[in-house]
Amino acid sequence: MSNSKALAGFTAHRIPTPGSGPYILTEGPDGAIWFCQSGAGKIGRLDPQTGHMDEFALADPASSPIGIIAGADGCLWFTQKKANRIGRITLDGLIDDFAVPTPNAGPDAIALGPDGAIWFAETDADMVGRIDAAGRITEYSEGITPGSRPLAMVERQGDLWFSEAGGGRIGRISMDGRVREYQIPTHNSQPRAIAAHPDGSLWFVETSSNALGRIDRDGAITEHRVPTPDASLRGVTVAANGELWFTENFTNRIGHMTTTGEVLGEYDIPVPGSGPRCIMSHSSGRLFFGGFDAGIIGEIRLS
Repeated sequence: MSNSKALAGFTAHRIPTPGSGPYILTEGPDGAIWFCQSGAGKIGRLDPQTGHMDEFALADPASSPIGIIAGADGCLWFTQKKANRIGRITLDGLIDDFAVPTPNAGPDAIALGPDGAIWFAETDADMVGRIDAAGRITEYSEGITPGSRPLAMVERQGDLWFSEAGGGRIGRISMDGRVREYQIPTHNSQPRAIAAHPDGSLWFVETSSNALGRIDRDGAITEHRVPTPDASLRGVTVAANGELWFTENFTNRIGHMTTTGEVLGEYDIPVPGSGPRCIMSHSSGRLFFGGFDAGIIGEIRLS
């Protein structure tokens, strides 16, 4: 199915700061949508009930926050790619941060580990980092192929799994730092966002090969193509019913796929040139995505 459809149940939440560049979104312990504004050096908060939005400025406007996740301590943790730091923000907006030991590591994606620590990808250094509640950072590089550029990260089976955009692989790191890599069948697929499915599989976007990939518990990978050519898939999430929703950056669409690989629809975003990136499923059953180019948080009501 390659014909685009209208996106029903859509609301655009405009971010106050021009050029904000909303990137990764996550649900906080308060039920709000917290997100990084990589173009403005701020952390944003959207109340999904009222639509009210707050912004919290970082010390360095050029720090380029990218990834954000709720921690075990009730705070939100985030990466600052250009500042080479890991930040922490309370629900009241109090911020502190910690320097990554390796210079120019380019911290990007971030995840809560099963050990209660925060784990993050050091994309430009081909490393994975771990930071505890006290701000102590440990870095792991052994077993990660040079040039792999680790990006998105998610927990499964007690390990952290991550995409390797430069190597066309999915990586897996244990809590003691042991790494294993799984080659994606399509060469130079450029995997990015990755999401955990309740059935134990992981789903990820293949930006260059125009597909969604699935990796099972044993590391076997299946690829499912998207009909629209050169859509530039960037984000993926699992909805409450277990189906996949993903963003198409170049075509300004949201895609919908079953776990068998059937594409149920590709929907035009009503805001032209929104530049969709991350997409997430909220506990309310709604979907939210970052319109990076248009400075919006898009909301999709599925029922």
